[in-house]
Amino acid sequence: MLSQGLEMQRLTPENHSRFRWSGWKNLLLPQLNRRSLYVYGSEVAVEEECVRQKEGGVLVIHPFSRLRSYYIMCMVAITFLNLIGIPMEIAFLDGNSGVGWEGFNVFSDTLFLIDVGLNFRMGIINEDSEGAIMDLKSIRHQYLKSWFIPDMVAAFPVGYILLIADLQYHSDSPSSRATKMMRILMFVRILSLVRLLRVSRLVRFFNEVERVSNANLEVVRVFLRILSLFMMIFLLCHWNGCIQYFVPMLEEFPSDCWVRRENLMNATVGEKYSFGVFRALSHMTAISYGSSETPTNEVELWIVMTSIVSGALMYTVMVANTAAMMTDVDITARAYKNKMNHMEDYMTFMKLPKALRMRINNFFQARYAGKWYDEKDVLKWVSSSLREDILMTMCSAHVRKVPFFRNCDINFINAILLELQYEVYQEGDVIIRQNTPGDRMFFIEHGQVLVENEYFQRELCDGDCFGESCLLTGGRRLATAQALTICQLFSLSVDSFHCVLKDYPDIRKELETFQQDKDILLC
Repeated sequence: MLSQGLEMQRLTPENHSRFRWSGWKNLLLPQLNRRSLYVYGSEVAVEEECVRQKEGGVLVIHPFSRLRSYYIMCMVAITFLNLIGIPMEIAFLDGNSGVGWEGFNVFSDTLFLIDVGLNFRMGIINEDSEGAIMDLKSIRHQYLKSWFIPDMVAAFPVGYILLIADLQYHSDSPSSRATKMMRILMFVRILSLVRLLRVSRLVRFFNEVERVSNANLEVVRVFLRILSLFMMIFLLCHWNGCIQYFVPMLEEFPSDCWVRRENLMNATVGEKYSFGVFRALSHMTAISYGSSETPTNEVELWIVMTSIVSGALMYTVMVANTAAMMTDVDITARAYKNKMNHMEDYMTFMKLPKALRMRINNFFQARYAGKWYDEKDVLKWVSSSLREDILMTMCSAHVRKVPFFRNCDINFINAILLELQYEVYQEGDVIIRQNTPGDRMFFIEHGQVLVENEYFQRELCDGDCFGESCLLTGGRRLATAQALTICQLFSLSVDSFHCVLKDYPDIRKELETFQQDKDILLC
């Protein structure tokens, strides 16, 4: 018998439009991609998340939305440029940054201030359950107690201060203006160091990229980690090189400083930067090549020691991250890869056609999502009470939707839950065929299934069930069920059902009465 639950129609351009917001608001909704399907399980669940967001009635950017993806990519680029440009400006440009760079500074400061405001309307991925936190009060509370203060400090609008000062003293005489601007410039240079706190934003943006991209693929996750590691190492070397020149500049280049020794006072910015980075790398790699002279003053001595320590830390971070990535490609992922290698060898040996190979690979990805594990084995590791709680959380609502299970004793339901088997079908797979012996019924966790015969056709989705008539009649299937999307199902076999039923004679009598009173011969 087909479930009496909600009958969902297949999403078509005609009925899909009723879910749409007008114009740009569509960009706030979760998009259908590998990551959202991985989290929500099916197209229907993603569509229901869109409906939930619209019914909320407030403008909140969903963490899986297209706008969020574009925004993160943009902010990664802007933040990285800031973390490169700000030390260069402080150390080398000496107030001659030009209109273009000043404009970029003002634009960046504006963008980071806007970012602070937008974070109060950014949905948060909920690690404890499937879905996202979209409640404004919860978002505000979490942001205020976590990153609000560091973000406000990092967003300090230094670019505006320089712009206002330039406009304020624009009418002064050149000599007076130069004196005042030099004082302001020295103050702003020190103040600009605050903006280097934006490195925390870069790390968080990279984490966001990993979480909202198709990062359930191990290869994508490893690539993002390696990329972020190399970017951090580059920034460390870049900052160190800028500091090498910045500190002597603050002291107005003493006669014994390395800048004068290398005769770089009137050199171009490129030459100064190159020598600074070369000197920093010599310290960090501890090869002393190019910086073999002993520091001549206390400040230079501390700079050299700091460079050496930062180099040691860089090595430590590289080794630790490499080791973590090697062990983080965890046991389940490696087991999955080994199984897939065996499967590839088998498919090659048997000369299976390319289309069939693709279906097999897609099945393994849908079934295990890159992690090899055995549900039965995993559930054996926990106590019987926890096992029941896990299965109750996952499947109880599905079982209760079956009419003849609806009012059954909780102990009987728990016994049924322990017999459920997890199965995955791909789009186009025939789950059951008409006129074949009925051996089990199915509960749909995620996905869409079309049940049809010559007399009727019905589409089922998340939470529905089908094939239950075989549990009571033991007859043949009266309809064919085909997967319209990737389907994650739980099945209950006839043998397991009757095995449980032996311990509950009262329920057996109720079900026999139900069978006589109801027509349950649809599937």
